Amino acid sequence: MRPFPRPRPDRVSLRWKIAALAAATACLVAAAVGALVHVWTARDIRGRAEAQALNSLYAAMEVHRRTGTLTNGADLDPAGLPASLRRLTDTSRHTAYDGRVDGNLGPSVWAAVRTDGRGGRVLAVQVNMGPELHDLQRLDVTMTVASLAALVAATPVAVYGAGLLARRLRRVSETAGRISAGDLDARTGPTKGRDEVADIAATVDLMADSLSRRLRTERQFTADVAHELRTPVGGLLAAVDLLPPGETEDLLRARVRDLRGLVEDLLEISRLDAGAERPVRAHVPLGAVVAEAVARTGLDARVTVTGPGAAARAVETAQTVETDPRRLERIVGNLVINAHRHGAAPVEVTVEGRTVVVRDHGPGFPRDILLGGPRRFHTGAAERGSGHGLGLTIALGQARLLDAELRLDNAPDGGAVATLRLP
Repeated sequence: MRPFPRPRPDRVSLRWKIAALAAATACLVAAAVGALVHVWTARDIRGRAEAQALNSLYAAMEVHRRTGTLTNGADLDPAGLPASLRRLTDTSRHTAYDGRVDGNLGPSVWAAVRTDGRGGRVLAVQVNMGPELHDLQRLDVTMTVASLAALVAATPVAVYGAGLLARRLRRVSETAGRISAGDLDARTGPTKGRDEVADIAATVDLMADSLSRRLRTERQFTADVAHELRTPVGGLLAAVDLLPPGETEDLLRARVRDLRGLVEDLLEISRLDAGAERPVRAHVPLGAVVAEAVARTGLDARVTVTGPGAAARAVETAQTVETDPRRLERIVGNLVINAHRHGAAPVEVTVEGRTVVVRDHGPGFPRDILLGGPRRFHTGAAERGSGHGLGLTIALGQARLLDAELRLDNAPDGGAVATLRLP
């Protein structure tokens, strides 16, 4: 069975995603505020420059009307006057923006008025906005530096806060993974904060409680049924022995033995579920135990021991392991029986080091078994043949009891592959 998948090493942690989102949001806010301040300040500078130019022009008009002299920097038909002000046709005051830069003279605002109707000269005043615009540039630089400093200071805080959230979510994920792997007692427990993460953790714990109750009820029912059936099945087997020899007696005996095997399998599963089984470990030659297990099935399977010097060694002198030989035989026997029942010949059993591989050349394991592991009374697909689906379930339970890993895969060229790795 495949272990619970660990996080991919190439994934981007939620912690860094939240930190990046916070940094991007801060940059957008700083850019928006900077743009608004720049636009508002630029309009204010231009508005004050226009007001100053109009006031200076008004004062210069009064002096020019009374004395004929020019004051307040006013001039008649100056050379740099914008074209829009040269074409004035009335005696109203008008302003125009001049974006040209000439030496120390930056962008400016002109205010002009025609002194005497259409044929008169144009009296104009120019107000330089260069110093104010230079101050605006300094303000932009200051705001940019302040925004970057605030971003540098806020990013570690965002990373730390996102890390707290990511750790809480990781804790919930690990609990869900342990439950998926079969640890029905795994719980997240109370988490800090009264937010959505706490709700998720509480929901996962409630789901685990409900799932645990349902599975315990199912297991108790299985155990009760197996215990109740054991006595009548034994009676049936004794009754069959009283029948006269013949075809009917052979048929009934075979069916009763199948029924007794099913009951024994159910009892074994119930003991594994209840945790009542304890391995009795001993140092045994792995190759000999595997060969004996295959021979006990009475089925045709080729046993091969590989590794350094394997060709010069007998199966009995293969690597020695510390395990429970009876349970190891049970696992290997179930895998070989499953390969013959649901797969196709030839069935090959390979022993290499502490690894035992059982392979057939049939349709392979169905996708749902590869993803979720074997389930009792479920063979996965019609083409897998008949059976009650307890063989792989028992093999998986016994492997867990031996602290071994049982992995189910399909070979690239077809066929089911069961790999047992002993600790």
